[in-house]
Amino acid sequence: MAMSKIWAAMAVLALVFGIINGKIEEVSAAALEGASAAITLSISIAGALCLWTGVMEAMKLCGFASALAKAMRPLLSFLFPEASRKPEHLEAISANVSANLLGLGNAATPLGIKAVRLMRKSDTATDELCLFVVMNTASIQLIPATVAGIRSALGCQTPFDILPAVWMTSILSVTAGIISSKLLARFVR
Repeated sequence: MAMSKIWAAMAVLALVFGIINGKIEEVSAAALEGASAAITLSISIAGALCLWTGVMEAMKLCGFASALAKAMRPLLSFLFPEASRKPEHLEAISANVSANLLGLGNAATPLGIKAVRLMRKSDTATDELCLFVVMNTASIQLIPATVAGIRSALGCQTPFDILPAVWMTSILSVTAGIISSKLLARFVR
C-alpha cells in the first residue's frame, strides 16, 4: 500500500516538474521508453524462468532433485531437529532449499509455503520456522537463473560470469543468517 503511494507520488512529481521545466514531451517519451523496456525485460525474464523451471522439472523426473534433497538431509536434520522427526516436513524443506540452490526462487515459493504450513503450530512462529524463513530469504544459489536471465536480456554476453561472487556472497549471507537465528533463538525468549 505504501509503495503504491510512493510510486504515484513520484509519477505526479515527474509530471509536475516536466510541466514546470517545459519538458513534458521528454517526460512522456521517457515514460513510454521505460514501459517498453519493462515489457521487454519481463518477457526475457519469463523466458529464462520457463527454461530453468523446465530444467528443474527434468532434474526432478530423472531423480537429481530428490538426490540433492537426500544429500542435504543430514544438514537439514541438524538445523531443523524438530521438523526432522516428521518426514513430510523435512521433505518440504529439502524441496524448497533444493529449488533455491538451483536459483529457482519462483519455483521455490510454493514449496516454501507448503513447508511453512506444515511447520506452523500456532499463530506464533517457532525458532525453526524463523530459521527456515531466514534460510529461504538468504538462500545459497548454485545457478542464479533469474539474475542471469536479466543480465542476458540486458545484452550481457556472459551472464553467468558472476557465479563466484554469487556463491561467495550467498554462502556468507546464509551462514550469517543461520548463526544469528540460532543465537537469537538461544538468548531471546
